[in-house]
Amino acid sequence: MRVLGVDPGTARVGYGVVEGEGPSLRAVTYGLVTTSTGTSLPERLQEIYQALRDLMAEIAPEALAAEELFFSRNARTALAVGQARGVVLLAAAHAGVPVFEYTPLQVKQAVAGYGKAPKEQVQEMVRVLLGLPETPKPDDVADALAVAICHLHSARMVALLAQR
Repeated sequence: MRVLGVDPGTARVGYGVVEGEGPSLRAVTYGLVTTSTGTSLPERLQEIYQALRDLMAEIAPEALAAEELFFSRNARTALAVGQARGVVLLAAAHAGVPVFEYTPLQVKQAVAGYGKAPKEQVQEMVRVLLGLPETPKPDDVADALAVAICHLHSARMVALLAQR
C-alpha cells in the first residue's frame, strides 16, 4: 500500500510517501511544499492545492493520512492551519484518494510505541523504521512520514482483525 502523509500549514506543507508491504516500510519520496510569505492567503492555498494535486497524480497514493487538527493557543494560527488542511482534504477528494485522520497521540503510539513520546523520539523512530541515513528535516517532513507510517500500521491491524 502506498500512503501519502501530510503535515499541513500555510507557509510549509510537509509530505511523505511511504510504501508498506507486510512488516516492511519504504520511503518513496518526501519533502516540502513552500509558499511565499508575501503572497495572499488565497494564492498560497491555491499553490498548496495545485502542488498536492500534481504530487498525487505523479505518485498515485492509495490513501492520504493526516493528523486531526488540535486547538492551539493561537486561534489565528489554528484557523490558518485549518484552512490549509481543508485544501489538502479537497485535493485528495478531487483525486479520488481516501482520507484517514489520526490524533497526535495515535501517531506517536504507532511510531514510537508511546502516545506521549517527545518529538525527537518520534523523529528518530521515523528514521529507524524507514532505514533513512538521517532524520528527515524539517519537522514538517518527519511529521508527514510519521502519519503515513501510522496509517500503514493501522491498516495492517484492521486487515489482520478482518481475517479473524
